[in-house]
Amino acid sequence: MGSLERSKKKALLWKKAMLHFSLCFVMGFFTGFAPTGKSSLFSTKVVVSNRTEFAPQPSEMSHLTTTNVNTSWIAPTPRIVEKIKTTTKLNDEAQAQLKPRRLIIIVTPTSTKLPHQAVFLRRLANTLSLVPQPLLWIVVEAKTNSTELPEIIRKTGIMYRHVVFKENFTELKAELNHQRNLALKHIEHHRLNGIVHFAGLSNVYDLQFFHQLRDIEVFGTWPTALLAANRKKVKIEGPVCDSSQVIGWHLKSMNNETDTITPPIHISSFAFNSSILWDPERWGRTSSVQDTSQSSIKFVKQVVLEDEAKLKGIPPEDCSKILLWRFNFRARTTSKH
Repeated sequence: MGSLERSKKKALLWKKAMLHFSLCFVMGFFTGFAPTGKSSLFSTKVVVSNRTEFAPQPSEMSHLTTTNVNTSWIAPTPRIVEKIKTTTKLNDEAQAQLKPRRLIIIVTPTSTKLPHQAVFLRRLANTLSLVPQPLLWIVVEAKTNSTELPEIIRKTGIMYRHVVFKENFTELKAELNHQRNLALKHIEHHRLNGIVHFAGLSNVYDLQFFHQLRDIEVFGTWPTALLAANRKKVKIEGPVCDSSQVIGWHLKSMNNETDTITPPIHISSFAFNSSILWDPERWGRTSSVQDTSQSSIKFVKQVVLEDEAKLKGIPPEDCSKILLWRFNFRARTTSKH
Protein backbone atom coordinates (compact mmCIF):
# COMPACT_ATOMS: atom_id res chain seq x y z
CA MET A 1 0.00 0.00 0.00
CA GLY A 2 2.85 2.31 0.78
CA SER A 3 4.44 2.03 -2.64
CA LEU A 4 1.11 2.62 -4.40
CA GLU A 5 0.42 5.84 -2.49
CA ARG A 6 3.89 7.13 -3.16
CA SER A 7 3.46 6.55 -6.89
CA LYS A 8 0.12 8.47 -6.86
CA LYS A 9 1.72 11.39 -5.01
CA LYS A 10 4.54 11.55 -7.59
CA ALA A 11 2.03 11.52 -10.45
CA LEU A 12 0.04 14.35 -8.81
CA LEU A 13 3.21 16.44 -8.33
CA TRP A 14 4.12 15.96 -11.98
CA LYS A 15 0.66 17.08 -13.05
CA LYS A 16 0.88 20.21 -10.91
CA ALA A 17 4.33 20.96 -12.27
CA MET A 18 3.17 20.49 -15.87
CA LEU A 19 0.10 22.69 -15.27
CA HIS A 20 2.22 25.39 -13.69
CA PHE A 21 4.72 25.19 -16.55
CA SER A 22 1.94 25.41 -19.14
CA LEU A 23 0.39 28.44 -17.48
CA CYS A 24 3.75 30.21 -17.33
CA PHE A 25 4.45 29.35 -20.97
CA VAL A 26 1.08 30.68 -22.15
CA MET A 27 1.45 33.90 -20.14
CA GLY A 28 4.96 34.45 -21.43
CA PHE A 29 3.87 33.74 -25.02
CA PHE A 30 1.06 36.32 -25.00
CA THR A 31 3.13 38.80 -23.00
CA GLY A 32 5.60 38.90 -25.89
CA PHE A 33 2.88 40.24 -28.24
CA ALA A 34 1.66 42.98 -25.89
CA PRO A 35 2.91 46.65 -26.65
CA THR A 36 5.32 48.23 -24.21
CA GLY A 37 3.37 51.41 -23.27
CA LYS A 38 6.04 53.10 -21.23
CA SER A 39 8.78 52.78 -23.82
CA SER A 40 6.58 54.23 -26.60
CA LEU A 41 5.56 57.14 -24.42
CA PHE A 42 9.16 57.90 -23.58
CA SER A 43 10.21 57.71 -27.21
CA THR A 44 7.45 60.17 -28.25
CA LYS A 45 8.57 62.64 -25.66
CA VAL A 46 12.12 62.38 -26.88
CA VAL A 47 11.12 63.17 -30.46
CA VAL A 48 9.09 66.20 -29.47
CA SER A 49 11.83 67.36 -27.20
CA ASN A 50 14.34 67.14 -30.04
CA ARG A 51 12.16 69.29 -32.30
CA THR A 52 11.71 72.03 -29.72
CA GLU A 53 15.22 72.18 -28.33
CA PHE A 54 17.16 71.66 -31.53
CA ALA A 55 14.90 73.44 -34.07
CA PRO A 56 16.87 75.03 -36.96
CA GLN A 57 17.37 78.79 -36.93
CA PRO A 58 15.34 81.04 -39.30
CA SER A 59 18.27 81.26 -41.75
CA GLU A 60 18.03 77.51 -42.15
CA MET A 61 14.25 77.39 -42.61
CA SER A 62 14.35 78.48 -46.25
CA HIS A 63 16.72 75.59 -46.94
CA LEU A 64 14.36 73.13 -45.31
CA THR A 65 11.47 74.19 -47.55
CA THR A 66 13.10 72.27 -50.40
CA THR A 67 12.78 68.97 -48.47
CA ASN A 68 9.71 66.88 -47.72
CA VAL A 69 9.35 68.34 -44.21
CA ASN A 70 5.97 69.99 -43.61
CA THR A 71 6.86 73.62 -42.80
CA SER A 72 3.41 75.17 -43.19
CA TRP A 73 3.48 76.07 -39.51
CA ILE A 74 6.72 78.03 -39.85
CA ALA A 75 6.38 81.83 -40.06
CA PRO A 76 7.84 83.26 -43.33
CA THR A 77 11.26 84.84 -42.97
CA PRO A 78 12.16 88.25 -44.49
CA ARG A 79 13.94 86.49 -47.36
CA ILE A 80 10.82 84.45 -48.17
CA VAL A 81 8.58 87.54 -47.91
CA GLU A 82 10.83 89.41 -50.32
CA LYS A 83 10.70 86.47 -52.73
CA ILE A 84 6.89 86.39 -52.52
CA LYS A 85 6.69 90.14 -53.28
CA THR A 86 9.01 89.72 -56.26
CA THR A 87 6.93 86.83 -57.58
CA THR A 88 3.71 88.85 -57.16
CA LYS A 89 5.25 91.78 -59.04
CA LEU A 90 6.32 89.49 -61.86
CA ASN A 91 2.83 88.01 -62.02
CA ASP A 92 1.30 91.49 -62.28
CA GLU A 93 3.69 92.39 -65.09
CA ALA A 94 2.88 89.14 -66.87
CA GLN A 95 -0.85 89.88 -66.61
CA ALA A 96 -0.23 93.37 -68.06
CA GLN A 97 1.64 91.81 -70.94
CA LEU A 98 -1.21 89.35 -71.50
CA LYS A 99 -3.66 92.24 -71.87
CA PRO A 100 -4.79 92.27 -75.50
CA ARG A 101 -3.34 95.01 -77.65
CA ARG A 102 -5.68 97.43 -79.35
CA LEU A 103 -6.04 97.26 -83.11
CA ILE A 104 -4.20 99.90 -85.12
CA ILE A 105 -5.85 100.79 -88.44
CA ILE A 106 -3.41 102.37 -90.90
CA VAL A 107 -4.95 104.09 -93.94
CA THR A 108 -2.65 104.73 -96.91
CA PRO A 109 -3.88 106.38 -100.13
CA THR A 110 -1.82 105.89 -103.28
CA SER A 111 -1.59 107.64 -106.64
CA THR A 112 0.34 107.25 -109.87
CA LYS A 113 0.99 111.00 -109.61
CA LEU A 114 3.29 110.40 -106.62
CA PRO A 115 6.96 109.93 -107.59
CA HIS A 116 8.59 106.58 -106.77
CA GLN A 117 5.33 105.24 -105.35
CA ALA A 118 6.41 101.57 -105.34
CA VAL A 119 9.65 102.40 -103.52
CA PHE A 120 7.92 104.35 -100.76
CA LEU A 121 5.20 101.72 -100.46
CA ARG A 122 7.82 99.03 -99.82
CA ARG A 123 9.55 101.24 -97.24
CA LEU A 124 6.30 101.84 -95.37
CA ALA A 125 5.50 98.13 -95.55
CA ASN A 126 8.87 97.28 -94.00
CA THR A 127 8.12 99.68 -91.14
CA LEU A 128 4.64 98.31 -90.49
CA SER A 129 5.93 94.73 -90.53
CA LEU A 130 7.98 95.60 -87.41
CA VAL A 131 4.93 96.79 -85.47
CA PRO A 132 3.47 94.20 -83.05
CA GLN A 133 0.08 92.82 -84.08
CA PRO A 134 -2.81 93.45 -84.32
CA LEU A 135 -2.47 95.93 -87.16
CA LEU A 136 -4.71 96.38 -90.22
CA TRP A 137 -3.36 98.18 -93.28
CA ILE A 138 -5.99 99.67 -95.60
CA VAL A 139 -4.42 100.56 -98.94
CA VAL A 140 -6.56 102.45 -101.47
CA GLU A 141 -5.77 102.47 -105.17
CA ALA A 142 -7.35 103.56 -108.43
CA LYS A 143 -8.49 100.71 -110.62
CA THR A 144 -5.73 99.71 -113.02
CA ASN A 145 -4.45 96.76 -115.00
CA SER A 146 -1.16 96.76 -113.09
CA THR A 147 -0.69 94.14 -110.35
CA GLU A 148 2.44 95.74 -108.84
CA LEU A 149 0.79 97.34 -105.81
CA PRO A 150 -1.33 94.33 -104.70
CA GLU A 151 1.71 92.07 -105.12
CA ILE A 152 3.78 94.34 -102.88
CA ILE A 153 1.29 94.42 -100.02
CA ARG A 154 0.50 90.70 -100.37
CA LYS A 155 4.15 89.74 -99.83
CA THR A 156 4.54 91.82 -96.67
CA GLY A 157 2.67 89.35 -94.44
CA ILE A 158 0.69 92.24 -92.93
CA MET A 159 -3.07 91.94 -92.47
CA TYR A 160 -4.49 94.28 -95.10
CA ARG A 161 -7.53 95.44 -97.05
CA HIS A 162 -7.11 96.54 -100.67
CA VAL A 163 -9.78 99.10 -101.68
CA VAL A 164 -10.15 100.06 -105.36
CA PHE A 165 -12.10 102.95 -106.93
CA LYS A 166 -13.01 103.86 -110.51
CA GLU A 167 -13.22 107.69 -110.41
CA ASN A 168 -10.68 109.83 -112.27
CA PHE A 169 -9.07 112.93 -110.75
CA THR A 170 -6.83 115.62 -112.15
CA GLU A 171 -5.76 117.08 -108.79
CA LEU A 172 -3.68 114.97 -106.40
CA LYS A 173 -5.20 116.49 -103.23
CA ALA A 174 -8.77 115.73 -104.34
CA GLU A 175 -7.78 112.17 -105.27
CA LEU A 176 -6.11 111.46 -101.92
CA ASN A 177 -9.05 112.90 -99.96
CA HIS A 178 -11.43 110.71 -101.95
CA GLN A 179 -9.36 107.65 -101.08
CA ARG A 180 -9.34 108.52 -97.38
CA ASN A 181 -13.11 108.93 -97.46
CA LEU A 182 -13.47 105.50 -99.06
CA ALA A 183 -11.31 103.98 -96.32
CA LEU A 184 -13.40 105.64 -93.58
CA LYS A 185 -16.62 104.38 -95.16
CA HIS A 186 -15.08 100.90 -95.26
CA ILE A 187 -14.25 101.15 -91.55
CA GLU A 188 -17.75 102.42 -90.76
CA HIS A 189 -19.50 99.78 -92.85
CA HIS A 190 -17.59 96.88 -91.28
CA ARG A 191 -17.52 98.51 -87.82
CA LEU A 192 -13.79 97.99 -87.42
CA ASN A 193 -12.87 98.84 -83.85
CA GLY A 194 -9.43 100.39 -83.39
CA ILE A 195 -7.31 103.52 -83.59
CA VAL A 196 -7.24 105.06 -87.07
CA HIS A 197 -4.16 106.81 -88.44
CA PHE A 198 -3.59 108.18 -91.95
CA ALA A 199 -0.10 107.19 -93.05
CA GLY A 200 1.09 108.80 -96.26
CA LEU A 201 3.76 107.18 -98.40
CA SER A 202 6.17 110.01 -97.58
CA ASN A 203 5.93 109.46 -93.81
CA VAL A 204 8.89 108.18 -91.79
CA TYR A 205 8.25 106.77 -88.32
CA ASP A 206 9.92 106.02 -85.05
CA LEU A 207 8.58 102.59 -84.01
CA GLN A 208 7.74 104.02 -80.58
CA PHE A 209 5.05 106.04 -82.36
CA PHE A 210 2.85 102.97 -82.92
CA HIS A 211 3.18 101.95 -79.29
CA GLN A 212 1.84 105.38 -78.31
CA LEU A 213 -1.09 105.05 -80.72
CA ARG A 214 -2.51 102.13 -78.73
CA ASP A 215 -2.79 104.33 -75.62
CA ILE A 216 -5.21 106.75 -77.33
CA GLU A 217 -8.72 106.57 -75.90
CA VAL A 218 -10.59 109.12 -78.06
CA PHE A 219 -8.37 111.54 -80.00
CA GLY A 220 -4.60 111.89 -80.12
CA THR A 221 -2.30 114.37 -81.79
CA TRP A 222 1.44 114.96 -82.06
CA PRO A 223 3.93 117.34 -83.66
CA THR A 224 5.28 116.44 -87.09
CA ALA A 225 8.56 117.46 -88.70
CA LEU A 226 8.12 118.52 -92.32
CA LEU A 227 11.19 118.16 -94.52
CA ALA A 228 11.02 119.92 -97.88
CA ALA A 229 13.03 118.63 -100.82
CA ASN A 230 16.12 120.68 -101.71
CA ARG A 231 15.68 122.86 -98.62
CA LYS A 232 17.99 122.87 -95.63
CA LYS A 233 15.32 123.52 -93.01
CA VAL A 234 12.72 121.65 -91.00
CA LYS A 235 9.24 122.95 -90.21
CA ILE A 236 7.31 121.75 -87.17
CA GLU A 237 3.55 121.29 -87.49
CA GLY A 238 1.00 120.16 -84.94
CA PRO A 239 0.19 120.84 -81.28
CA VAL A 240 2.05 122.62 -78.51
CA CYS A 241 1.60 120.65 -75.29
CA ASP A 242 2.04 120.84 -71.58
CA SER A 243 2.62 117.19 -70.78
CA SER A 244 -0.32 115.54 -72.60
CA GLN A 245 -2.56 118.64 -72.59
CA VAL A 246 -2.79 120.57 -75.86
CA ILE A 247 -2.32 124.28 -75.11
CA GLY A 248 -1.64 125.62 -78.60
CA TRP A 249 -0.68 124.91 -82.19
CA HIS A 250 2.24 125.47 -84.48
CA LEU A 251 0.67 127.75 -87.10
CA LYS A 252 1.88 128.18 -90.66
CA SER A 253 1.17 131.90 -90.61
CA MET A 254 -0.62 134.49 -88.51
CA ASN A 255 -1.86 136.53 -91.47
CA ASN A 256 -5.17 134.70 -91.58
CA GLU A 257 -7.18 135.32 -88.41
CA THR A 258 -9.16 132.14 -88.95
CA ASP A 259 -6.01 130.15 -88.21
CA THR A 260 -6.23 131.21 -84.58
CA ILE A 261 -9.86 130.13 -84.37
CA THR A 262 -9.70 126.87 -86.29
CA PRO A 263 -6.10 125.65 -86.11
CA PRO A 264 -5.02 123.69 -89.20
CA ILE A 265 -4.31 120.07 -88.35
CA HIS A 266 -2.60 117.90 -90.93
CA ILE A 267 -4.19 114.60 -91.84
CA SER A 268 -1.16 112.68 -90.52
CA SER A 269 -0.98 114.66 -87.28
CA PHE A 270 -3.88 113.03 -85.45
CA ALA A 271 -5.50 109.67 -84.76
CA PHE A 272 -8.93 108.78 -83.41
CA ASN A 273 -11.08 105.98 -82.07
CA SER A 274 -12.90 104.45 -85.04
CA SER A 275 -16.14 104.05 -83.07
CA ILE A 276 -16.93 107.76 -83.60
CA LEU A 277 -17.72 106.80 -87.20
CA TRP A 278 -20.41 104.23 -86.39
CA ASP A 279 -21.25 104.63 -82.69
CA PRO A 280 -21.82 108.37 -82.01
CA GLU A 281 -23.96 107.73 -78.92
CA ARG A 282 -20.92 106.26 -77.20
CA TRP A 283 -19.28 109.68 -77.36
CA GLY A 284 -22.39 111.72 -76.59
CA ARG A 285 -23.04 112.76 -80.19
CA THR A 286 -26.25 112.76 -82.21
CA SER A 287 -24.74 112.39 -85.68
CA SER A 288 -22.41 110.02 -87.48
CA VAL A 289 -20.81 110.04 -90.91
CA GLN A 290 -23.96 108.53 -92.41
CA ASP A 291 -26.07 111.39 -90.99
CA THR A 292 -23.95 114.14 -92.53
CA SER A 293 -23.76 115.38 -96.09
CA GLN A 294 -20.11 116.36 -95.79
CA SER A 295 -17.12 114.11 -96.45
CA SER A 296 -15.85 111.74 -93.78
CA ILE A 297 -12.52 113.57 -93.52
CA LYS A 298 -14.19 116.90 -92.77
CA PHE A 299 -16.49 115.22 -90.27
CA VAL A 300 -13.58 113.64 -88.38
CA LYS A 301 -11.60 116.89 -88.31
CA GLN A 302 -14.66 118.75 -87.07
CA VAL A 303 -15.23 116.24 -84.29
CA VAL A 304 -11.57 116.36 -83.26
CA LEU A 305 -11.48 120.15 -83.06
CA GLU A 306 -14.86 120.35 -81.30
CA ASP A 307 -13.76 118.02 -78.48
CA GLU A 308 -10.32 119.46 -77.77
CA ALA A 309 -10.77 118.48 -74.12
CA LYS A 310 -10.56 114.85 -75.26
CA LEU A 311 -7.59 115.57 -77.53
CA LYS A 312 -4.43 114.24 -75.88
CA GLY A 313 -0.89 114.88 -77.01
CA ILE A 314 1.48 111.97 -77.48
CA PRO A 315 3.88 110.95 -76.14
CA PRO A 316 2.03 111.98 -72.95
CA GLU A 317 5.20 112.72 -70.98
CA ASP A 318 6.75 114.89 -73.70
CA CYS A 319 4.46 115.94 -76.54
CA SER A 320 7.25 117.95 -78.15
CA LYS A 321 9.15 114.77 -79.02
CA ILE A 322 9.17 114.12 -82.77
CA LEU A 323 8.22 110.58 -83.72
CA LEU A 324 7.00 111.25 -87.28
CA TRP A 325 8.64 112.99 -90.22
CA ARG A 326 7.01 113.92 -93.53
CA PHE A 327 8.84 114.48 -96.79
CA ASN A 328 7.25 116.97 -99.15
CA PHE A 329 7.52 115.73 -102.74
CA ARG A 330 6.04 117.39 -105.78
CA ALA A 331 3.49 115.43 -107.78
CA ARG A 332 4.32 114.23 -111.22
CA THR A 333 3.14 116.37 -114.11
CA THR A 334 2.21 114.94 -117.46
CA SER A 335 4.67 116.23 -120.03
CA LYS A 336 3.41 117.26 -123.42
CA HIS A 337 5.24 116.07 -126.50
